[in-house]
Amino acid sequence: MITLYAADSPNVLKIYLALEELGLTYDAQPVDVMAGENFSPDFVRLNPNAKIPVIVDQDGPNGQSLTIFESGAILMYLAEKSGKLLPVELPERYRVLEWLMVQMSGFGPIFGQLCHFHLFAPNVSDYAHSRYSTLTHRILGAFETRLGEAEWLGGGSYSIADIATFPWTRSLVRIFGPAVEGDYPKLTQWAAKIASRPATLRAIAAIEKIGKVTTSPSDVSKDVLDLVFGRGVHARGIASRSALG
Repeated sequence: MITLYAADSPNVLKIYLALEELGLTYDAQPVDVMAGENFSPDFVRLNPNAKIPVIVDQDGPNGQSLTIFESGAILMYLAEKSGKLLPVELPERYRVLEWLMVQMSGFGPIFGQLCHFHLFAPNVSDYAHSRYSTLTHRILGAFETRLGEAEWLGGGSYSIADIATFPWTRSLVRIFGPAVEGDYPKLTQWAAKIASRPATLRAIAAIEKIGKVTTSPSDVSKDVLDLVFGRGVHARGIASRSALG
C-alpha cells in the first residue's frame, strides 16, 4: 500500500495520474497546505522541505517501507517499481528524462511563479510579470516544437514526462486567455488526449475530493498566508545591490 500525502496542486496531480495509470493501490492523506499543516513537525519528518507531495510505500525495496518526496523523484520511483511509463532502453529512457527535467526545472517553477504573482500579488512589477510570462512562453514553444516531432514528449509512448507536464497546462487558459490554445495547437491536442484518458479522469476526480476537504486561500488569515508564501515576518530579504557589489 502506498500512502500519498496530498493537496490540490499540479505537483500532486502528477502522482495521482501515475498511480491511476499504473493501477497501484494507494491511500490519500490530505495535507491542508493553506492551513500550514505541511510545517507541522510530523510532516517535516517526512519532508524536511515542508512541501507536498510525499509518498510512503509500505512495500518498498526488500519489503521495507520507503518515504520519497519531490514529485519528479516519486514519478521515477513509481515507474521503476512498476516497470512502466519509463523506457529501460537507451536513448529512449533519456528522451523521457530530458523532458521530465524540463518540467521540473523550468515549466513548473517558472509558470508557478507567474501564476503566484498573477493570482496573489496583483501589484507585482511589470518587469517581474514580463520576465515570467516570457520565460513561460519560451518553454511552451519548446513543447510545441517537440510535439510536432513526436506523439508524446518522450517519443512514441506515453510516459512520466507527459504525466509531469500535463497538470501545469490546465491553467494556461486561465492565465493567458483562450488565444493560448491557438498559439500552441500541438500542445493543445496533446493535452486533450491526456485529459480523455480514463486514468486522468479518475485522478482529477480524486484530487477534486482533496480540494473539498482542505482550506481555500480565500478563507485563510493574512498571518497564515504569510507563512505559506514566505512573506511578511517570514520573509528573508537579500543584501542591497551596493553590498552585493
